[in-house]
Amino acid sequence: MTDAFGILESLQKIGVQPENLGSSTGMDWMDSGEDFLSSFSPADGKLIAKIQLANSDTYETIIAQAHLAFEKWRTVPAPQRGEIVREIGNALREVKADLGKLVSYEMGKSYQEGLGEVQEMIDICDFAVGLSRQLYGLTMHSERPGHRMYEQWHPLGIVGIISAFNFPVAVWSWNAALAWVCGDVCVWKPSEKAPLSGIACQHIVGKIFAKHGMPEGISNLIIGDYKIGELMSHDPRVPLVSATGSTRMGKLVGKAVGERLGRSLLELGGNNAIIITENADLDIAIRGALFGAVGTGGQRCTTTRRLIIQENVYEEVKTRLASAYSKLIIGNPLDEKNHVGPLIDQDAVRNYLAAIEKVKTEGGKEVVGGGVLSGIGYESGCYVKPAIYEAENHYEIVQHETFAPVLYLIKFKTLAEAIALQNGVPQGLSSAIMTTNMREAEAFLSASGSDCGIANVNIGTSGAEIGGAFGGEKETGGGRESGSDSWKAYMRRQTNTINYSTSLPLAQGIKFDI
Repeated sequence: MTDAFGILESLQKIGVQPENLGSSTGMDWMDSGEDFLSSFSPADGKLIAKIQLANSDTYETIIAQAHLAFEKWRTVPAPQRGEIVREIGNALREVKADLGKLVSYEMGKSYQEGLGEVQEMIDICDFAVGLSRQLYGLTMHSERPGHRMYEQWHPLGIVGIISAFNFPVAVWSWNAALAWVCGDVCVWKPSEKAPLSGIACQHIVGKIFAKHGMPEGISNLIIGDYKIGELMSHDPRVPLVSATGSTRMGKLVGKAVGERLGRSLLELGGNNAIIITENADLDIAIRGALFGAVGTGGQRCTTTRRLIIQENVYEEVKTRLASAYSKLIIGNPLDEKNHVGPLIDQDAVRNYLAAIEKVKTEGGKEVVGGGVLSGIGYESGCYVKPAIYEAENHYEIVQHETFAPVLYLIKFKTLAEAIALQNGVPQGLSSAIMTTNMREAEAFLSASGSDCGIANVNIGTSGAEIGGAFGGEKETGGGRESGSDSWKAYMRRQTNTINYSTSLPLAQGIKFDI
């Protein structure tokens, strides 16, 4: 294992030893006898660690252990479950710098974004602690004398979590923290492109559960390829599968889970736009568009992929944005002077290059050219230049989500036209409008405005906060994670009617006397 940028030291601080890494039901790593997965950093192309892949036998062992753990965990009062999650949040605070460094090095996002991702984990733990005392049901008046009706919520059981490489730890925590306080246990399959961050989290969490004498199997990690996801999706012992990734993957998961009448929580692709009107504060608009388009190397589901700009400010926005792009510093994500790190791997680079060729073929005009960087500091071959092209919304490539820093500029005349362009893609995750005009803002947020799950005013499309439900519509999958009442996805609702009278009247006044 390489010790580039002090990663070995960071792992040792977290408590992870880079030997015998793989799947786990708690603190112990399982030997599957299978092949090893090599985790390379896109920052420098070097090997970080080799991790043993799980097989179907490993999967069966983990599911069985998770089921046994659920039988115990669901009996622990929710506020006590919340106290354990509180300690998990505190443990994450202690290793924030080191875990953030690992996330940055393994995934390629900037160190500041790596720290931000760990902070999201801390925040969702705080949210879940409060939630553990607020798993409210309703009481209803019965039409029958001497009767009482109410609703209560019970844990589902095993929650399967399939996460993507771009947020290798935060999205898992959105699911896991809520599921734990709801009384569920979790089986997590992290992306094969960023597995070591998942192993580090499993180690941190496992120590907390063990400290409280909880059975192994409340938090489970399984390292494997798509076959593990298929097993989880088809498994009736897993009542909920929460999957984050591409729309193609989500359709496969949704179909498999739906065929067994299970539940799926899908967070899929985005094709997000910012509308910039003539009434926008252009300083704010440029800053919002810049981070939205190039943050995480354009590899967020909420990345800004389209700028829909009113025609009388179009040229100014284009000029100012091109100037801002010229000032971007691309390089090692752990160097805080750099703005943009690498793409995750060579496949991502190929998709980036293909998108640029496609938009040119369809008639797009170059504003800021792209390309792959080479030379000292770019040895991994994963560093690319953020690019901008003038385009039309109907272009095939514009309708498609390219997971890379390629931004399309589109001109509009009226707000109604802009909203139609914004909505005129298959995806429906995040959207934004830049305007100081209240009427324009309210029209964008109205029922006839943005059709996305997230609609912002005078901020960009990325950077969701804990507290609001996160998710989107259309081909984004319809799922909601993190805040608000998204906890209900991890529980089953039960309606109870209690008769405390000395008779047995029937509902709707039905008579059935003998």
